[in-house]
This record gives sequence, structure tokens and C-alpha cells, in this order.
Amino acid sequence: MPIPNILSIAGTDPTGGAGIQADLKSFAAHGGYGMCVVTALVAQNTQGVREIHAPPVEFLRAQLDSVSDDVTIHAAKTGMLGTAEIIQTVADWWDETFAAPARPALVVDPVMVATSGDRLLDADAEASLIGFLHRADLITPNVPELAILAGAGPASSSLELAAQAEQVADAHHVVVLAKGGHLGGDEVVDTLVFPSSQGVRPQAYSVSSPRVQTRNTHGTGCSVSAAFATLRARGHSWEAALVSVKEWMQKAISAADQLQVGQGNGPIHHFAP
Repeated sequence: MPIPNILSIAGTDPTGGAGIQADLKSFAAHGGYGMCVVTALVAQNTQGVREIHAPPVEFLRAQLDSVSDDVTIHAAKTGMLGTAEIIQTVADWWDETFAAPARPALVVDPVMVATSGDRLLDADAEASLIGFLHRADLITPNVPELAILAGAGPASSSLELAAQAEQVADAHHVVVLAKGGHLGGDEVVDTLVFPSSQGVRPQAYSVSSPRVQTRNTHGTGCSVSAAFATLRARGHSWEAALVSVKEWMQKAISAADQLQVGQGNGPIHHFAP
């Protein structure tokens, strides 16, 4: 197909490592034309978040409508949504704009827990996000986020992580990328877990990569979900996309130390591969 149009619905990162700035780089690195709708203006850098400003949801809806009224969207991803009101606004737009089976692919990065371990959403927003998940084709939680979605403590093993992913996949009838980056060890194993259908669950699909020793991994979650959205729009299966994304991310993290961005946890090198 022609170059697909991919939409990011997320917050900003002025230093460019995460949020919509990372999404746009990831879209481009995987052959997509990137677009973005801003849910929140975030004053942050490589050392942390200082302040967040969420524009009125009426303006959020105006942004969403302005894109979908004019441009064919082949895939979308959501990142930081932040509040129950924002999540509901995005959900209403999605439901009113697209109808199956012609709707775009949707990848949801459930931005719920910061790298520090702090919860990013209040109880109402968490409930709204969980209610939003059935619209997704793929969700990409990290270990603590998957635990919240499964109503359990953070997994300490790949087996426990897969079991939580199965629970979430079945609850929302969505494919889950169970990311093993928080589990430790010399290898990082990411696994696609599929929902069961009529009591039968398709075989899970895992890809492993050596762990890269660097602190410069800021924005990996954003970048991974954006890459999956782009590759899906280009016609890849989820399994083929995982192989490509793991290879790309391995190179992007390995080259991250070439960049000199900030004094904290720096970004990955999106275009090194």
C-alpha cells in the first residue's frame, strides 16, 4: 500500500525522547507518515516531569475531528491520556468516527505507571482506561501496568507475566504484548499473547534479545507501540511486527549512548538502525 498515515494521541516531551515526539520518529523509522493529537502538554526532561497542562477536552475533540475529517487514518496509537474525561473524549470520537471492519488498527500503550513506580492515573481514570481497552487491537503494557490490568501484584517471572497477559487478553478480547524489560536477567523476552476463542487459545509468540546495559532507554514504551501501529498498517502480522520491532529496538538502544541528550535517562536512537 502507499505510505500509511499513522496517528498518535498522546502527550508531549519537549526533549524529544518520549510522547508524540518519540512516536513521530518511530512512525518515520518504520515507513509511516506520522500525525499527532496532543492530549497533554508536559514540561519534562530526561530527569523527570515538572508540570502537566491538559487543554480543554473540547479542543482535544477539535484536534481529533480535524484529522479524521480530512485524512484517511490507517492506524492509531494512544499514549498518555491522563484523565477519565480525556479517555471518554477519545472513546466517543473513535466510536462515532469508525465502524468495524473498516476501522484503523488501534494500539494502546496504557501509560499508567512511571519508571519510578508511581501511579500516573487516579482511580476514575484507571477505570475509564480499562473500559477503553476493548477497542484496541493490541495493548503494550509494561510489567507493573499489566499487573494493574490483571488486578494482581507485579509479575516476577515470565510464566507469571504470561498468565496475567492471558487474563487481560481474554477480559478485553485483545492481543497483549507482555514486555519483559522489568523482569531483569541477561535476556529480555517479549511475548504476544492472544485471546482465546471458543475455549481455544492460539499459541503465544515470544522473541528474545540480549539486554543492553545503558540508562538511555527513555521513551522505549512509546516507540514500541508506535512501531507496531505502523507495521500493522503496512500489512504485517503481529508476529512479524514483533520480530522487526525487537531487532530495531535492540539497535536503537545499543546506539543510544551516541546521543548526548540531557543529564538523566536519555532517549534511544530511533534512526540508528
